[in-house]
Amino acid sequence: MKTINKTFTETLREAADVVVSVVRHAMRRLERMSWPSLLALCVMLAILLTILPLALTLFVIFLLVKLVIGAFGVQRRHVHEQPQDTMPGGAK
Repeated sequence: MKTINKTFTETLREAADVVVSVVRHAMRRLERMSWPSLLALCVMLAILLTILPLALTLFVIFLLVKLVIGAFGVQRRHVHEQPQDTMPGGAK
């Protein structure tokens, strides 16, 4: 009968086998790629690694600035004020 409880080392060995398998598959894919597609892949990877973290960092910074400004209770003017009495004679 097969046991369902694995030891820690068996689990690590299985995870390592999966990682090695994925890396081998990726290496075979890279070896079969043409030079222009490999260049496009490198450019896309560079954009992903540089621009995306910058955009996320700026988003978090501006969000924190907005929260800090809101925490100090800065009063904003309301565009829609209470309507004034326009009837002659003060009738309501």
